[in-house]
Amino acid sequence: MTDKPITLYDTTLRDGTQGENITLSLADKLRIARMLDEYGMPYIEGGWPGSNPKDVEFFKAAKAMSWQTARLAAFGSTRHRSNRPGDDPNLRELVAAETPVVTIFGKSWLLHVTEVLGATAAENLDMIADSVRFVVDRGRESVYDAEHFFDGFKADREYALATLRAAREAGSRTLVLCDTNGGTLTEELLAIVGDVRASLEADPAVPAVTWGIHTHNDAELAVANSMAAVAAGIRHVQATINGYGERAGNANMVSILANLALKTPHELVPAGGGTLTGLTELSRSVAEIANQKPDDYQPYVGRSAFAHKGGVHGAAVAKVERSYQHIDPAAVGNAGRLVVSELGGRANTRIRAEQLGHQLEGVIDPKALSDLVKQLESEGLAFEGAEASFELLIRRHQAGYVAPFRIVDYTCLVEQRSGRELLAEATVKVEVDGEVLHTAADGNGPVNALDAALRKALRAFYPQLDDVHLIDYKVRILDGDAATAARTRVIIDSSDGTREWSTMGSDTNIIAASATALADSLEYTIWKSGAELRRRDERHFTTAPTTPPAPTTPTAPAGR
Repeated sequence: MTDKPITLYDTTLRDGTQGENITLSLADKLRIARMLDEYGMPYIEGGWPGSNPKDVEFFKAAKAMSWQTARLAAFGSTRHRSNRPGDDPNLRELVAAETPVVTIFGKSWLLHVTEVLGATAAENLDMIADSVRFVVDRGRESVYDAEHFFDGFKADREYALATLRAAREAGSRTLVLCDTNGGTLTEELLAIVGDVRASLEADPAVPAVTWGIHTHNDAELAVANSMAAVAAGIRHVQATINGYGERAGNANMVSILANLALKTPHELVPAGGGTLTGLTELSRSVAEIANQKPDDYQPYVGRSAFAHKGGVHGAAVAKVERSYQHIDPAAVGNAGRLVVSELGGRANTRIRAEQLGHQLEGVIDPKALSDLVKQLESEGLAFEGAEASFELLIRRHQAGYVAPFRIVDYTCLVEQRSGRELLAEATVKVEVDGEVLHTAADGNGPVNALDAALRKALRAFYPQLDDVHLIDYKVRILDGDAATAARTRVIIDSSDGTREWSTMGSDTNIIAASATALADSLEYTIWKSGAELRRRDERHFTTAPTTPPAPTTPTAPAGR
Protein backbone atom coordinates (compact mmCIF):
# COMPACT_ATOMS: atom_id res chain seq x y z
CA MET A 1 0.00 0.00 0.00
CA THR A 2 1.06 3.58 -0.55
CA ASP A 3 0.86 6.49 1.83
CA LYS A 4 -2.14 8.04 0.12
CA PRO A 5 -4.84 6.48 -2.10
CA ILE A 6 -5.46 7.54 -5.70
CA THR A 7 -8.60 9.58 -6.32
CA LEU A 8 -10.20 9.28 -9.75
CA TYR A 9 -12.02 12.28 -11.21
CA ASP A 10 -14.21 11.60 -14.23
CA THR A 11 -14.78 14.42 -16.72
CA THR A 12 -16.65 12.53 -19.45
CA LEU A 13 -19.74 14.72 -19.13
CA ARG A 14 -17.72 17.89 -19.73
CA ASP A 15 -14.39 17.27 -21.43
CA GLY A 16 -15.60 14.10 -23.12
CA THR A 17 -18.46 15.92 -24.84
CA GLN A 18 -15.95 18.21 -26.53
CA GLY A 19 -15.00 15.28 -28.76
CA GLU A 20 -16.08 15.55 -32.37
CA ASN A 21 -19.38 13.74 -33.13
CA ILE A 22 -20.18 13.29 -29.44
CA THR A 23 -23.36 15.00 -28.31
CA LEU A 24 -25.21 14.09 -25.13
CA SER A 25 -28.76 15.10 -24.37
CA LEU A 26 -29.78 16.06 -20.86
CA ALA A 27 -31.22 12.59 -20.37
CA ASP A 28 -27.99 11.04 -21.67
CA LYS A 29 -25.89 13.04 -19.20
CA LEU A 30 -28.09 12.04 -16.30
CA ARG A 31 -27.92 8.36 -17.29
CA ILE A 32 -24.14 8.40 -17.55
CA ALA A 33 -23.83 10.28 -14.26
CA ARG A 34 -25.98 7.66 -12.55
CA MET A 35 -23.91 4.83 -14.07
CA LEU A 36 -20.62 6.41 -12.96
CA ASP A 37 -21.96 6.93 -9.46
CA GLU A 38 -23.23 3.36 -9.20
CA TYR A 39 -19.93 2.10 -10.51
CA GLY A 40 -18.12 3.86 -7.67
CA MET A 41 -16.52 6.92 -9.29
CA PRO A 42 -15.55 9.30 -6.46
CA TYR A 43 -15.72 12.54 -8.49
CA ILE A 44 -17.93 13.32 -11.49
CA GLU A 45 -17.56 16.60 -13.35
CA GLY A 46 -21.05 17.36 -14.62
CA GLY A 47 -20.39 20.24 -16.98
CA TRP A 48 -19.95 24.01 -17.23
CA PRO A 49 -23.14 25.66 -15.97
CA GLY A 50 -22.11 29.07 -17.25
CA SER A 51 -21.64 27.93 -20.83
CA ASN A 52 -25.00 26.52 -21.99
CA PRO A 53 -28.62 26.00 -20.83
CA LYS A 54 -28.37 22.18 -20.95
CA ASP A 55 -25.69 22.11 -18.27
CA VAL A 56 -27.73 24.50 -16.12
CA GLU A 57 -30.65 22.04 -16.42
CA PHE A 58 -28.34 19.12 -15.64
CA PHE A 59 -27.28 20.60 -12.31
CA LYS A 60 -30.90 21.44 -11.44
CA ALA A 61 -31.87 17.82 -12.06
CA ALA A 62 -28.79 16.58 -10.18
CA LYS A 63 -29.99 18.31 -7.00
CA ALA A 64 -32.90 15.86 -6.83
CA MET A 65 -30.66 12.82 -7.26
CA SER A 66 -29.18 10.85 -4.39
CA TRP A 67 -25.50 10.13 -4.90
CA GLN A 68 -24.08 6.86 -3.56
CA THR A 69 -20.34 7.48 -3.90
CA ALA A 70 -19.68 10.46 -6.15
CA ARG A 71 -19.08 14.10 -5.30
CA LEU A 72 -20.45 16.17 -8.18
CA ALA A 73 -18.32 18.97 -9.55
CA ALA A 74 -19.29 22.05 -11.54
CA PHE A 75 -16.59 23.35 -13.88
CA GLY A 76 -15.84 26.89 -14.98
CA SER A 77 -13.21 29.52 -15.64
CA THR A 78 -11.72 32.23 -13.49
CA ARG A 79 -13.58 35.55 -13.40
CA HIS A 80 -13.38 37.93 -16.32
CA ARG A 81 -10.57 40.42 -15.86
CA SER A 82 -13.09 43.31 -15.81
CA ASN A 83 -15.44 41.78 -13.21
CA ARG A 84 -15.44 41.57 -9.47
CA PRO A 85 -16.04 38.00 -8.27
CA GLY A 86 -19.55 38.65 -6.97
CA ASP A 87 -20.58 40.27 -10.26
CA ASP A 88 -19.06 37.64 -12.54
CA PRO A 89 -21.82 35.61 -14.28
CA ASN A 90 -19.66 32.51 -14.59
CA LEU A 91 -18.77 32.38 -10.88
CA ARG A 92 -22.36 33.03 -9.89
CA GLU A 93 -23.56 30.12 -12.07
CA LEU A 94 -20.93 27.85 -10.53
CA VAL A 95 -22.14 28.61 -7.02
CA ALA A 96 -25.81 28.41 -8.06
CA ALA A 97 -25.24 24.84 -9.25
CA GLU A 98 -24.97 23.92 -5.55
CA THR A 99 -22.43 21.15 -6.10
CA PRO A 100 -20.12 20.14 -3.27
CA VAL A 101 -17.12 20.62 -5.58
CA VAL A 102 -16.26 23.49 -7.91
CA THR A 103 -13.40 23.13 -10.37
CA ILE A 104 -11.88 26.39 -11.56
CA PHE A 105 -9.47 26.48 -14.48
CA GLY A 106 -6.97 29.28 -14.90
CA LYS A 107 -4.19 30.22 -17.26
CA SER A 108 -0.63 29.04 -16.58
CA TRP A 109 0.90 30.10 -19.90
CA LEU A 110 1.66 33.78 -20.44
CA LEU A 111 0.86 33.31 -24.13
CA HIS A 112 -2.77 32.72 -23.15
CA VAL A 113 -2.77 35.38 -20.45
CA THR A 114 -1.65 38.22 -22.69
CA GLU A 115 -2.76 37.17 -26.18
CA VAL A 116 -5.96 35.22 -25.47
CA LEU A 117 -7.34 36.87 -22.32
CA GLY A 118 -5.80 40.27 -22.98
CA ALA A 119 -4.77 40.50 -19.34
CA THR A 120 -1.50 41.30 -17.62
CA ALA A 121 0.47 38.71 -15.70
CA ALA A 122 -0.51 40.32 -12.40
CA GLU A 123 -4.19 40.55 -13.36
CA ASN A 124 -4.26 36.81 -14.14
CA LEU A 125 -2.85 35.94 -10.70
CA ASP A 126 -5.57 38.07 -9.09
CA MET A 127 -8.23 36.42 -11.26
CA ILE A 128 -7.08 32.98 -10.09
CA ALA A 129 -6.95 33.92 -6.41
CA ASP A 130 -10.27 35.82 -6.43
CA SER A 131 -12.13 33.01 -8.20
CA VAL A 132 -10.85 30.22 -5.96
CA ARG A 133 -11.49 32.28 -2.83
CA PHE A 134 -15.03 33.08 -4.01
CA VAL A 135 -16.06 29.40 -4.14
CA VAL A 136 -14.10 28.37 -1.03
CA ASP A 137 -15.76 31.13 1.02
CA ARG A 138 -19.12 29.65 0.05
CA GLY A 139 -18.25 26.25 1.46
CA ARG A 140 -17.28 24.46 -1.74
CA GLU A 141 -14.36 22.12 -2.17
CA SER A 142 -12.04 23.79 -4.67
CA VAL A 143 -10.19 21.89 -7.40
CA TYR A 144 -7.87 24.11 -9.42
CA ASP A 145 -7.04 23.05 -12.98
CA ALA A 146 -3.83 24.71 -14.13
CA GLU A 147 -4.57 24.87 -17.85
CA HIS A 148 -1.65 24.51 -20.31
CA PHE A 149 0.60 24.05 -17.30
CA PHE A 150 3.40 22.11 -18.96
CA ASP A 151 3.64 24.46 -21.93
CA GLY A 152 3.49 27.41 -19.56
CA PHE A 153 6.18 25.93 -17.33
CA LYS A 154 8.53 25.42 -20.27
CA ALA A 155 7.93 29.01 -21.42
CA ASP A 156 8.25 30.67 -17.98
CA ARG A 157 8.84 28.40 -15.00
CA GLU A 158 8.50 31.07 -12.32
CA TYR A 159 5.22 32.40 -13.61
CA ALA A 160 3.68 28.94 -13.93
CA LEU A 161 4.65 28.23 -10.31
CA ALA A 162 3.19 31.59 -9.26
CA THR A 163 -0.23 30.62 -10.64
CA LEU A 164 -0.22 27.49 -8.47
CA ARG A 165 0.75 29.49 -5.40
CA ALA A 166 -2.10 31.92 -6.06
CA ALA A 167 -4.66 29.09 -6.15
CA ARG A 168 -3.24 27.36 -3.09
CA GLU A 169 -3.08 30.51 -0.97
CA ALA A 170 -6.70 31.27 -1.91
CA GLY A 171 -7.84 27.93 -0.49
CA SER A 172 -7.61 25.28 -3.20
CA ARG A 173 -6.28 22.02 -1.79
CA THR A 174 -6.20 20.11 -5.09
CA LEU A 175 -3.92 21.49 -7.78
CA VAL A 176 -4.16 19.75 -11.15
CA LEU A 177 -1.36 20.03 -13.69
CA CYS A 178 -2.93 19.97 -17.17
CA ASP A 179 -1.22 18.94 -20.38
CA THR A 180 -3.95 20.70 -22.35
CA ASN A 181 -2.30 20.48 -25.76
CA GLY A 182 -1.30 16.85 -25.14
CA GLY A 183 2.20 17.21 -26.56
CA THR A 184 4.38 16.68 -23.49
CA LEU A 185 6.64 13.65 -23.58
CA THR A 186 6.74 11.43 -20.51
CA GLU A 187 10.33 12.27 -19.59
CA GLU A 188 9.54 16.00 -19.73
CA LEU A 189 6.38 15.52 -17.69
CA LEU A 190 8.18 13.64 -14.94
CA ALA A 191 10.90 16.27 -14.69
CA ILE A 192 8.35 19.08 -14.41
CA VAL A 193 6.19 17.25 -11.85
CA GLY A 194 9.29 16.63 -9.72
CA ASP A 195 10.37 20.26 -9.99
CA VAL A 196 6.91 21.56 -9.08
CA ARG A 197 6.55 19.36 -6.04
CA ALA A 198 10.06 20.16 -4.77
CA SER A 199 9.48 23.89 -5.24
CA LEU A 200 6.02 24.19 -3.67
CA GLU A 201 6.38 21.61 -0.90
CA ALA A 202 9.61 23.10 0.46
CA ASP A 203 7.84 25.50 2.86
CA PRO A 204 6.30 23.51 5.75
CA ALA A 205 4.20 26.54 6.75
CA VAL A 206 2.22 26.39 3.51
CA PRO A 207 -0.86 24.10 3.57
CA ALA A 208 -0.36 20.71 1.96
CA VAL A 209 -2.14 20.00 -1.30
CA THR A 210 -3.15 16.98 -3.36
CA TRP A 211 -1.44 17.02 -6.74
CA GLY A 212 -3.49 16.09 -9.79
CA ILE A 213 -2.89 15.30 -13.45
CA HIS A 214 -5.04 15.96 -16.53
CA THR A 215 -3.65 14.79 -19.87
CA HIS A 216 -4.71 14.82 -23.50
CA ASN A 217 -3.76 12.21 -26.08
CA ASP A 218 -2.34 14.28 -28.93
CA ALA A 219 1.04 12.52 -28.69
CA GLU A 220 -0.54 9.10 -27.87
CA LEU A 221 0.78 9.42 -24.32
CA ALA A 222 -2.23 10.41 -22.22
CA VAL A 223 -2.54 7.12 -20.31
CA ALA A 224 1.23 6.63 -20.07
CA ASN A 225 1.72 10.18 -18.78
CA SER A 226 -1.06 9.76 -16.22
CA MET A 227 0.46 6.52 -14.95
CA ALA A 228 3.93 8.09 -14.83
CA ALA A 229 2.55 11.04 -12.89
CA VAL A 230 1.06 8.66 -10.31
CA ALA A 231 4.44 6.99 -9.98
CA ALA A 232 5.89 10.47 -9.35
CA GLY A 233 3.49 11.17 -6.47
CA ILE A 234 0.33 12.47 -8.17
CA ARG A 235 -2.75 11.28 -6.28
CA HIS A 236 -5.65 12.87 -8.21
CA VAL A 237 -6.20 11.66 -11.79
CA GLN A 238 -8.64 13.20 -14.27
CA ALA A 239 -9.79 11.28 -17.35
CA THR A 240 -12.80 10.38 -19.50
CA ILE A 241 -14.50 7.06 -20.18
CA ASN A 242 -13.07 5.54 -23.39
CA GLY A 243 -10.77 8.55 -23.76
CA TYR A 244 -13.46 10.72 -25.36
CA GLY A 245 -12.42 14.33 -25.78
CA GLU A 246 -11.33 17.11 -28.07
CA ARG A 247 -8.94 16.46 -30.96
CA ALA A 248 -7.24 13.09 -30.26
CA GLY A 249 -9.09 12.71 -26.97
CA ASN A 250 -8.31 12.65 -23.26
CA ALA A 251 -6.65 10.09 -21.07
CA ASN A 252 -8.77 6.94 -21.05
CA MET A 253 -10.26 6.43 -17.59
CA VAL A 254 -10.99 2.77 -18.36
CA SER A 255 -7.34 1.93 -19.02
CA ILE A 256 -6.08 4.05 -16.13
CA LEU A 257 -8.48 2.44 -13.68
CA ALA A 258 -7.60 -1.08 -14.82
CA ASN A 259 -3.87 -0.34 -14.77
CA LEU A 260 -3.99 1.09 -11.27
CA ALA A 261 -6.20 -1.66 -9.88
CA LEU A 262 -4.46 -4.64 -11.49
CA LYS A 263 -0.86 -3.59 -11.95
CA THR A 264 0.06 -1.30 -9.05
CA PRO A 265 -0.16 -1.53 -5.25
CA HIS A 266 -2.11 1.73 -5.07
CA GLU A 267 -5.39 1.89 -3.23
CA LEU A 268 -8.18 3.60 -5.14
CA VAL A 269 -10.94 5.82 -3.76
CA PRO A 270 -13.31 4.16 -3.14
CA ALA A 271 -11.48 0.87 -2.55
CA GLY A 272 -11.12 -0.96 -5.86
CA GLY A 273 -12.39 2.01 -7.86
CA GLY A 274 -15.77 0.35 -8.27
CA THR A 275 -16.51 -3.22 -9.30
CA LEU A 276 -13.70 -3.99 -11.71
CA THR A 277 -15.65 -6.81 -13.34
CA GLY A 278 -18.18 -4.21 -14.47
CA LEU A 279 -15.58 -2.16 -16.37
CA THR A 280 -16.33 -3.61 -19.81
CA GLU A 281 -20.05 -3.08 -19.36
CA LEU A 282 -19.45 0.51 -18.20
CA SER A 283 -17.26 1.27 -21.21
CA ARG A 284 -19.70 -0.16 -23.73
CA SER A 285 -22.76 1.35 -22.08
CA VAL A 286 -21.27 4.85 -22.18
CA ALA A 287 -20.35 4.30 -25.84
CA GLU A 288 -23.90 3.23 -26.59
CA ILE A 289 -25.41 6.27 -24.89
CA ALA A 290 -22.93 8.55 -26.68
CA ASN A 291 -23.90 6.87 -29.98
CA GLN A 292 -20.33 5.74 -30.56
CA LYS A 293 -19.35 2.34 -31.89
CA PRO A 294 -17.31 0.60 -29.18
CA ASP A 295 -13.64 0.38 -30.12
CA ASP A 296 -12.95 -3.31 -30.72
CA TYR A 297 -9.23 -2.71 -30.14
CA GLN A 298 -9.49 -0.74 -26.90
CA PRO A 299 -7.24 -2.25 -24.22
CA TYR A 300 -8.93 -4.28 -21.49
CA VAL A 301 -12.53 -3.85 -22.68
CA GLY A 302 -12.44 -4.08 -26.48
CA ARG A 303 -13.91 -7.08 -28.24
CA SER A 304 -10.47 -7.85 -29.67
CA ALA A 305 -8.51 -7.06 -26.51
CA PHE A 306 -8.14 -10.78 -25.78
CA ALA A 307 -8.71 -12.17 -29.28
CA HIS A 308 -6.15 -14.60 -30.69
CA LYS A 309 -5.84 -15.06 -34.43
CA GLY A 310 -2.43 -16.61 -35.04
CA GLY A 311 -2.34 -20.40 -35.00
CA VAL A 312 0.61 -20.56 -32.58
CA HIS A 313 -1.15 -18.16 -30.22
CA GLY A 314 -4.42 -20.06 -30.41
CA ALA A 315 -2.79 -23.42 -29.73
CA ALA A 316 -0.93 -21.99 -26.72
CA VAL A 317 -3.98 -20.26 -25.26
CA ALA A 318 -5.97 -23.47 -25.65
CA LYS A 319 -3.48 -25.10 -23.26
CA VAL A 320 -2.62 -22.19 -20.93
CA GLU A 321 -4.76 -19.07 -21.23
CA ARG A 322 -2.24 -16.73 -19.62
CA SER A 323 0.45 -17.70 -22.13
CA TYR A 324 -0.70 -14.86 -24.43
CA GLN A 325 -2.81 -12.72 -22.07
CA HIS A 326 -1.46 -10.12 -19.66
CA ILE A 327 -4.48 -10.50 -17.33
CA ASP A 328 -7.49 -12.74 -16.94
CA PRO A 329 -10.14 -11.11 -19.20
CA ALA A 330 -12.83 -11.93 -16.64
CA ALA A 331 -11.15 -9.54 -14.19
CA VAL A 332 -12.53 -6.62 -16.19
CA GLY A 333 -15.72 -8.33 -17.35
CA ASN A 334 -14.36 -9.22 -20.78
CA ALA A 335 -13.76 -12.62 -22.40
CA GLY A 336 -11.03 -14.28 -24.42
CA ARG A 337 -11.77 -15.25 -27.98
CA LEU A 338 -10.13 -17.35 -30.66
CA VAL A 339 -10.52 -15.86 -34.13
CA VAL A 340 -11.27 -18.11 -37.07
CA SER A 341 -9.16 -17.11 -40.08
CA GLU A 342 -6.58 -18.31 -42.56
CA LEU A 343 -3.89 -17.52 -39.94
CA GLY A 344 -5.45 -19.81 -37.35
CA GLY A 345 -4.98 -23.51 -36.88
CA ARG A 346 -7.20 -26.42 -35.93
CA ALA A 347 -7.20 -25.30 -32.26
CA ASN A 348 -8.61 -21.88 -33.15
CA THR A 349 -11.29 -23.44 -35.32
CA ARG A 350 -12.30 -26.16 -32.86
CA ILE A 351 -12.35 -23.97 -29.77
CA ARG A 352 -14.18 -21.10 -31.50
CA ALA A 353 -16.78 -23.56 -32.77
CA GLU A 354 -17.24 -24.87 -29.21
CA GLN A 355 -17.51 -21.33 -27.85
CA LEU A 356 -20.34 -20.77 -30.33
CA GLY A 357 -22.04 -23.95 -29.15
CA HIS A 358 -21.00 -26.40 -31.88
CA GLN A 359 -19.33 -29.78 -31.41
CA LEU A 360 -17.31 -30.78 -34.48
CA GLU A 361 -17.03 -34.45 -33.58
CA GLY A 362 -19.04 -36.47 -36.08
CA VAL A 363 -19.62 -33.38 -38.22
CA ILE A 364 -16.27 -32.34 -39.68
CA ASP A 365 -12.66 -32.88 -38.67
CA PRO A 366 -11.20 -29.68 -37.11
CA LYS A 367 -8.24 -29.78 -39.47
CA ALA A 368 -10.52 -30.20 -42.47
CA LEU A 369 -12.62 -27.27 -41.28
CA SER A 370 -9.50 -25.19 -40.73
CA ASP A 371 -8.26 -26.04 -44.23
CA LEU A 372 -11.68 -25.15 -45.66
CA VAL A 373 -11.64 -21.78 -43.92
CA LYS A 374 -8.19 -21.07 -45.34
CA GLN A 375 -9.35 -22.06 -48.83
CA LEU A 376 -12.46 -19.88 -48.67
CA GLU A 377 -10.52 -16.92 -47.26
CA SER A 378 -8.08 -17.21 -50.16
CA GLU A 379 -11.16 -16.74 -52.38
CA GLY A 380 -12.12 -13.51 -50.62
CA LEU A 381 -14.19 -14.50 -47.59
CA ALA A 382 -13.27 -13.41 -44.05
CA PHE A 383 -14.84 -15.40 -41.23
CA GLU A 384 -13.30 -13.35 -38.41
CA GLY A 385 -15.69 -10.52 -39.33
CA ALA A 386 -18.71 -12.74 -39.96
CA GLU A 387 -19.13 -15.43 -37.35
CA ALA A 388 -22.72 -16.21 -38.37
CA SER A 389 -21.36 -17.35 -41.74
CA PHE A 390 -18.84 -19.52 -39.87
CA GLU A 391 -21.65 -21.13 -37.89
CA LEU A 392 -23.58 -21.76 -41.11
CA LEU A 393 -20.48 -23.34 -42.64
CA ILE A 394 -20.42 -25.86 -39.77
CA ARG A 395 -24.16 -26.43 -39.95
CA ARG A 396 -24.03 -27.20 -43.66
CA HIS A 397 -21.75 -30.14 -42.88
CA GLN A 398 -24.22 -31.74 -40.48
CA ALA A 399 -25.93 -34.92 -41.62
CA GLY A 400 -29.38 -34.28 -42.97
CA TYR A 401 -28.86 -30.56 -43.50
CA VAL A 402 -31.41 -29.07 -45.89
CA ALA A 403 -31.36 -25.40 -46.75
CA PRO A 404 -34.57 -23.67 -45.59
CA PHE A 405 -34.79 -21.93 -48.97
CA ARG A 406 -32.93 -21.73 -52.26
CA ILE A 407 -32.53 -18.72 -54.51
CA VAL A 408 -33.30 -20.03 -57.98
CA ASP A 409 -32.42 -16.82 -59.80
CA TYR A 410 -32.67 -13.06 -59.50
CA THR A 411 -32.44 -9.91 -61.60
CA CYS A 412 -31.49 -6.41 -60.51
CA LEU A 413 -32.18 -3.37 -62.67
CA VAL A 414 -31.08 0.23 -62.12
CA GLU A 415 -32.52 2.93 -64.37
CA GLN A 416 -31.62 6.61 -64.51
CA ARG A 417 -33.42 8.83 -67.01
CA SER A 418 -33.28 12.57 -67.45
CA GLY A 419 -35.79 14.36 -65.26
CA ARG A 420 -36.63 11.26 -63.22
CA GLU A 421 -35.36 9.86 -59.95
CA LEU A 422 -33.13 6.80 -60.05
CA LEU A 423 -35.15 3.58 -60.07
CA ALA A 424 -33.91 0.25 -58.71
CA GLU A 425 -35.94 -2.93 -59.08
CA ALA A 426 -35.20 -6.56 -58.27
CA THR A 427 -37.04 -9.77 -59.16
CA VAL A 428 -36.36 -13.00 -57.27
CA LYS A 429 -37.34 -16.64 -57.64
CA VAL A 430 -37.09 -18.54 -54.36
CA GLU A 431 -37.79 -22.23 -53.76
CA VAL A 432 -39.11 -23.41 -50.38
CA ASP A 433 -40.22 -27.06 -49.94
CA GLY A 434 -40.42 -27.52 -53.70
CA GLU A 435 -42.63 -24.46 -54.14
CA VAL A 436 -41.22 -21.60 -56.22
CA LEU A 437 -42.25 -18.02 -55.56
CA HIS A 438 -41.53 -15.21 -58.01
CA THR A 439 -41.59 -11.71 -56.50
CA ALA A 440 -40.41 -8.21 -57.31
CA ALA A 441 -39.69 -5.10 -55.26
CA ASP A 442 -38.36 -1.58 -55.63
CA GLY A 443 -35.59 -0.04 -53.56
CA ASN A 444 -33.35 2.99 -53.28
CA GLY A 445 -30.57 0.89 -54.81
CA PRO A 446 -30.09 -2.61 -56.23
CA VAL A 447 -29.08 -4.21 -52.93
CA ASN A 448 -32.00 -2.63 -51.09
CA ALA A 449 -34.38 -3.80 -53.83
CA LEU A 450 -32.92 -7.32 -53.75
CA ASP A 451 -33.29 -7.44 -49.96
CA ALA A 452 -36.92 -6.31 -50.18
CA ALA A 453 -37.79 -8.83 -52.92
CA LEU A 454 -36.14 -11.71 -51.07
CA ARG A 455 -37.97 -10.92 -47.83
CA LYS A 456 -41.24 -10.53 -49.73
CA ALA A 457 -40.87 -14.04 -51.15
CA LEU A 458 -39.94 -15.65 -47.84
CA ARG A 459 -42.37 -13.80 -45.60
CA ALA A 460 -45.22 -16.24 -46.29
CA PHE A 461 -43.06 -19.13 -45.03
CA TYR A 462 -41.04 -17.40 -42.32
CA PRO A 463 -42.87 -14.35 -40.85
CA GLN A 464 -40.07 -14.00 -38.25
CA LEU A 465 -38.01 -12.29 -40.94
CA ASP A 466 -40.11 -9.14 -40.47
CA ASP A 467 -38.17 -8.52 -37.25
CA VAL A 468 -34.79 -8.56 -38.99
CA HIS A 469 -33.18 -5.34 -40.13
CA LEU A 470 -29.76 -4.39 -41.41
CA ILE A 471 -27.67 -2.25 -39.08
CA ASP A 472 -24.51 -1.99 -41.19
CA TYR A 473 -23.35 -2.78 -44.72
CA LYS A 474 -19.64 -2.81 -45.46
CA VAL A 475 -17.89 -3.27 -48.80
CA ARG A 476 -14.18 -4.04 -49.10
CA ILE A 477 -12.27 -4.00 -52.38
CA LEU A 478 -9.85 -6.94 -52.29
CA ASP A 479 -7.70 -6.37 -55.36
CA GLY A 480 -7.66 -2.68 -56.15
CA ASP A 481 -5.38 -3.11 -59.18
CA ALA A 482 -8.35 -4.60 -61.01
CA ALA A 483 -10.21 -1.28 -60.65
CA THR A 484 -13.97 -1.66 -61.23
CA ALA A 485 -13.50 -5.37 -62.02
CA ALA A 486 -12.04 -6.02 -58.56
CA ARG A 487 -13.29 -8.78 -56.28
CA THR A 488 -15.30 -7.36 -53.40
CA ARG A 489 -16.20 -8.63 -49.97
CA VAL A 490 -19.53 -7.61 -48.48
CA ILE A 491 -20.24 -7.91 -44.75
CA ILE A 492 -23.75 -7.31 -43.49
CA ASP A 493 -24.56 -6.74 -39.83
CA SER A 494 -28.13 -7.65 -38.91
CA SER A 495 -30.32 -7.56 -35.82
CA ASP A 496 -33.70 -8.87 -34.74
CA GLY A 497 -33.92 -6.51 -31.77
CA THR A 498 -32.42 -8.95 -29.28
CA ARG A 499 -29.22 -10.17 -30.92
CA GLU A 500 -26.83 -9.09 -33.65
CA TRP A 501 -24.88 -11.14 -36.17
CA SER A 502 -22.68 -10.70 -39.24
CA THR A 503 -22.63 -12.55 -42.55
CA MET A 504 -20.58 -12.14 -45.70
CA GLY A 505 -20.22 -12.80 -49.38
CA SER A 506 -17.42 -12.34 -51.89
CA ASP A 507 -17.52 -12.01 -55.66
CA THR A 508 -16.29 -9.86 -58.52
CA ASN A 509 -19.93 -8.73 -58.76
CA ILE A 510 -20.97 -6.63 -55.76
CA ILE A 511 -24.63 -7.62 -56.21
CA ALA A 512 -23.74 -11.32 -56.12
CA ALA A 513 -21.60 -10.80 -53.00
CA SER A 514 -24.46 -8.87 -51.38
CA ALA A 515 -26.98 -11.59 -52.32
CA THR A 516 -24.89 -14.24 -50.57
CA ALA A 517 -24.51 -12.12 -47.44
CA LEU A 518 -28.23 -11.32 -47.41
CA ALA A 519 -29.26 -14.95 -47.90
CA ASP A 520 -26.93 -16.10 -45.12
CA SER A 521 -28.34 -13.47 -42.77
CA LEU A 522 -31.90 -14.63 -43.39
CA GLU A 523 -31.00 -18.32 -43.13
CA TYR A 524 -29.21 -17.65 -39.86
CA THR A 525 -32.35 -15.94 -38.53
CA ILE A 526 -34.57 -18.84 -39.56
CA TRP A 527 -32.20 -21.32 -37.91
CA LYS A 528 -31.67 -19.46 -34.65
CA SER A 529 -35.35 -18.57 -34.21
CA GLY A 530 -36.40 -22.21 -34.64
CA ALA A 531 -38.68 -21.25 -37.51
CA GLU A 532 -37.36 -24.04 -39.73
CA LEU A 533 -38.11 -26.72 -37.13
CA ARG A 534 -41.60 -25.35 -36.56
CA ARG A 535 -42.20 -25.40 -40.29
CA ARG A 536 -41.05 -29.04 -40.50
CA ASP A 537 -43.42 -29.94 -37.66
CA GLU A 538 -46.28 -28.25 -39.50
CA ARG A 539 -45.46 -30.21 -42.67
CA HIS A 540 -45.35 -33.45 -40.66
CA PHE A 541 -48.94 -33.00 -39.57
CA THR A 542 -50.29 -31.68 -42.87
CA THR A 543 -48.56 -33.87 -45.47
CA ALA A 544 -47.87 -37.54 -45.94
CA PRO A 545 -44.40 -38.74 -44.95
CA THR A 546 -41.88 -38.65 -47.75
CA THR A 547 -38.40 -40.04 -48.13
CA PRO A 548 -35.96 -37.41 -46.91
CA PRO A 549 -33.30 -36.18 -49.31
CA ALA A 550 -29.86 -37.69 -49.10
CA PRO A 551 -27.52 -35.84 -46.73
CA THR A 552 -25.21 -33.37 -48.41
CA THR A 553 -21.88 -32.05 -47.26
CA PRO A 554 -21.24 -28.83 -49.17
CA THR A 555 -17.75 -27.38 -48.94
CA ALA A 556 -18.95 -23.81 -49.32
CA PRO A 557 -22.19 -21.88 -48.81
CA ALA A 558 -24.68 -23.64 -51.06
CA GLY A 559 -27.70 -22.45 -53.01
CA ARG A 560 -26.46 -18.92 -53.50
